[in-house]
Amino acid sequence: MPVIRHLKVVGPTSEKCAVALPVRKPNAVYRSREHLTEREVERLIEAAKDNRWGHRDATMFLLAFRHGLRAAELVDLRWEQVDLENAILHVRRVKQGTPATHPLTGRELRALRRLQREQGSKSPFVFVSERGTPFSTRGFQAMVERAARAAGFDMKIHPHMLRHSCGYKLANDGVDTRTIQSYLGTSRSSTPSDTLSWRRPALRAYFGISMPLNDSQKPARSICGASNGW
Repeated sequence: MPVIRHLKVVGPTSEKCAVALPVRKPNAVYRSREHLTEREVERLIEAAKDNRWGHRDATMFLLAFRHGLRAAELVDLRWEQVDLENAILHVRRVKQGTPATHPLTGRELRALRRLQREQGSKSPFVFVSERGTPFSTRGFQAMVERAARAAGFDMKIHPHMLRHSCGYKLANDGVDTRTIQSYLGTSRSSTPSDTLSWRRPALRAYFGISMPLNDSQKPARSICGASNGW
């Protein structure tokens, strides 16, 4: 058998040939800010109305913005948390956030009542797919991205920007930082969580809420919406 002379014995190498994973660029590369203005949120809502399930999608954007909901909190929202008679939303927070009770404005009440009428399934979830199953956070993210493209945004929009936009709106309207933290559920307090939001004077004034004489009564407010435009 002829000897193959062009081959040679080489020693083992210690160099690792691992595949380098792509590194995500900083947020500033994708967008100049992490919030939307109220007018930009309205652009998203209007764009969502052109979808196949436009009213459902627009209502999801509206509630995420008004109540500073994370995507996981929004898709897990259930009808038992919505009190249409007393215009109240019981917000459950993730990431060890503080749950609270938020007022619902007239616009939200009308949107939720219509959604309840149109929802064919008897699902306990407020927002369901056309198959009657709960939304996933990834599905909501895709919905936001489609609406952003349809609305003509030149920056990448993600669902958490709606939560940031809520805080930006409250801050622009003169609400103090501690109250904004309470509304968004990021504060820690010894006050019972179910009464925390109602009892902060800044929020009562902001939403036009007058506290009842005793704790057994519901807060009184006009469901037509407060004077701040919400």
